[in-house]
Amino acid sequence: MNNKFFEWAGVFIAILYSMFVALNIGIVFLGFCLLLLSAILIIIWAYRGDHKGILVLQFFIPQLV
Repeated sequence: MNNKFFEWAGVFIAILYSMFVALNIGIVFLGFCLLLLSAILIIIWAYRGDHKGILVLQFFIPQLV
């Protein structure tokens, strides 16, 4: 698949997750699944595109939250 697909799909899904959180409609499990999928897509994009900084952030930022 094209590397742009992983980048933009991850970003779009993260925005969708943010919208669900902002709406506060109680779909916590779906929101978590979307956030996990977004992170996986961005990890694939970072690995395939040799974006080491983003790859490191994807593994360490969730531990800070």
